[in-house]
Amino acid sequence: MMFRRRIATAPIALTALAVTGALALSACGSGTTGAKTADGKVNVVAAFYPLQYLAEQIGGDHVKVTDLTAPGTEPHDLELTAKQVGAVQDAGAVLYLKGLQPTVDKAVAQSKSKYVVDAAALSPLLDHHLDEGTDGGTPAKGNTGDPHTWLDPTRYATVAKGVGAELAKADPANAAEYQKNTDALVAELGTLNQSFQTGLKSCTRKSFVTSHAAFGYLADTYGLQQIAINGVDPESEPTPARLAQIQQAAKDSGVTTVFFEALVSPKLADTVAKDLNLKTAVLDPIEGVKAGSPDTYLTIMQQNLSNLRDALGCAS
Repeated sequence: MMFRRRIATAPIALTALAVTGALALSACGSGTTGAKTADGKVNVVAAFYPLQYLAEQIGGDHVKVTDLTAPGTEPHDLELTAKQVGAVQDAGAVLYLKGLQPTVDKAVAQSKSKYVVDAAALSPLLDHHLDEGTDGGTPAKGNTGDPHTWLDPTRYATVAKGVGAELAKADPANAAEYQKNTDALVAELGTLNQSFQTGLKSCTRKSFVTSHAAFGYLADTYGLQQIAINGVDPESEPTPARLAQIQQAAKDSGVTTVFFEALVSPKLADTVAKDLNLKTAVLDPIEGVKAGSPDTYLTIMQQNLSNLRDALGCAS
């Protein structure tokens, strides 16, 4: 399994039993509306926000999207309810990232949907080792590897194309519109990529410290070095030796800022920043968006770029 669990809500055996029971209940009748809604929209189930965003942007008025991860909730430790398992089983299309959320993986394995998108298959994962920075990544095997491919707009565009193609198969009558919407989104992501390429081209520093090793793909693509306090699990506890490495690497690289993220406590980042007399700022891995927030993937990525430029001393 790719992530160490942070909050033990039940013993492993009981958790597995609960999931099995949920699958059995859903098979008997989950109360979901099936592959399509009463007015003919495709019922799309997305495992977490980046996939929800793709479904909504590409599907438009022809889809009804359900996000399994509640707004503002960190997705790594999601536990599904019986109703959610039923929704996955009965969906017209399912979007997930294999290995990120084990209970979602189990529900997808039981799903009756013919139309399933695994983002990890469309953009294969790399292992971004927890050292003083990324090393370009190495191909991951099985369900291991860094899942945060959406933080590289070029990889996210690849996943978008796969989502568009699958929705077209699920709903051929509206295939032309799905293709149009996919093309428009891919063009927006191309513009975003260019903004990052230009904005991070001439910077005083190339290294940044972050509380969560979510930015390996972004660092690879734009020639940066991620110095991560934690691994891909945002709430794991770093060892004293790791903290000493971080402090030395930050000093050697002339780092000015320690980044924390929106959905996880900034306490650890604050501690490291205080020890080094550095500033703190947000670098959002966009694993979720808080309820009621007007922000979207694109607006958050633009804010991430602005915050990186400030921290790295990039030329105007």
